[in-house]
Amino acid sequence: MDKFTKLEGVAAPLPLINVDTDMIIPKQFLKTIKRSGLGVNLFDEMRYDADGNELPDFVLNKPAYREAKILVAGDNFGCGSSREHAPWALADFGIRCVISTSFADIFFNNCFKNGILPIVLPQEDVDKLMDDAQRGANAIVTVDLENQVIRGPDGGEIAFEVDAFRKHCLLNGLDDVGLTMEKGEAIDTYEAQAALRQPWLAAAG
Repeated sequence: MDKFTKLEGVAAPLPLINVDTDMIIPKQFLKTIKRSGLGVNLFDEMRYDADGNELPDFVLNKPAYREAKILVAGDNFGCGSSREHAPWALADFGIRCVISTSFADIFFNNCFKNGILPIVLPQEDVDKLMDDAQRGANAIVTVDLENQVIRGPDGGEIAFEVDAFRKHCLLNGLDDVGLTMEKGEAIDTYEAQAALRQPWLAAAG
């Protein structure tokens, strides 16, 4: 997956609480096992009417937020079912960071596995960023993962916490497969030794 070091872009405000994974990507779009192509259906039932036309009042349909990279959301974001398609859809749209006061645990973990940084902040900090995000195209926010700081459009800074291991994975673009491949030399050594100890297994393979 792509490395996450420093992200700079428009922040979109979504001041709704309890946004569940079915709101993020409705169940009818879960047939695919591909991580690409889901962005067009992100928040589908809030973005489109029954005929598939965009609803102009929804934040991501507004011109200022069509290229948003950061989402400032309400409390308990990502609750509901454990579908990994939710972070897939966010990432495919271009969202690489979601900021909220809290996240559902499974969604929170799935974000890290898919190159998205979920940041938990106190309500007053989320309120400040939500206010910044409402500036539209002027709402340029920088998320500096290495230094664990968010810089707002006025230059103010907000520090955030992140687990050291998850930070390492994001900075180096390591998903579960990437983490395994980091141990490639040790795996090769083990397999070579196992073949010597149990040659019948190697022959059977």
